[in-house]
Amino acid sequence: MSSRGRPVATSHAQIEAAAFRLFAERGFESVTMADIAAEVGVGRRTLFRYFESKNDIPWGQFASTLDGFRAILAETPDDVPLAEAVQRAVLAFNEYPADAYPPHRDRMRLILETPALQAHSVLRYAEWRAVIAEYVASRCGLLPTDTLPRTVGSVSLALAISAYEGWLAVPDSDLATLLDETMASLRGYLS
Repeated sequence: MSSRGRPVATSHAQIEAAAFRLFAERGFESVTMADIAAEVGVGRRTLFRYFESKNDIPWGQFASTLDGFRAILAETPDDVPLAEAVQRAVLAFNEYPADAYPPHRDRMRLILETPALQAHSVLRYAEWRAVIAEYVASRCGLLPTDTLPRTVGSVSLALAISAYEGWLAVPDSDLATLLDETMASLRGYLS
């Protein structure tokens, strides 16, 4: 029995690579979904099957990335102090291969420094914070909407963004070191 429909013509990675090339050449604002589709060699409708909007492309396959974040937290032994568990998970969440394309630094620079992406980023940040809030709630016998889980999620995001901003400001800085230093502040909050 043959499969119906068109064969897959591209991948998330191919779309991201083409989009980041265009963003680097023309700037985020000047690139359209039609431009990206043409660069990849697919129709716009095909492109929208992979990403709902141009604003989603810099975030990559964020839903599956968050699933990985949940798995990292779930694998943490219960005897690891809560702040340390969150710190370790944030560090692991930010481990990318050196040859990743687009590079993690380029992705974060685009997300943090492009005004058009700021409103969209609020949605992604809420999803990221929710992963931590869910974990904290499960560890503490609370609801994710209770004050402590929500606060730990928000504080963790603020600390991570601070580390990203420092990393982007100093080209030869190390993200893992900066994240480790900033996320260590969470221990003081939770002790």
